[in-house]
Amino acid sequence: MRIARTPAMPTVVDRATVQRLLGDGAQLVDVLEPEEYADAHIAGAINIHLKRLNARTVSALDRARPVIVYCHDYL
Repeated sequence: MRIARTPAMPTVVDRATVQRLLGDGAQLVDVLEPEEYADAHIAGAINIHLKRLNARTVSALDRARPVIVYCHDYL
């Protein structure tokens, strides 16, 4: 029997869960404007601006690893 893999739906998680996921190898994506990302972002995050999220821009992500996406105007 084969089980089809379905795409995961976005889930809001707390700080402890984010830390655990990052420890397990999750990818961190900041979707702020590039200028805001340059000013301040979480260490290890990559920047893919929200308006530029598409199949091409997310192709750099490893589909086998969880992705944490965040947008925060102040850190």
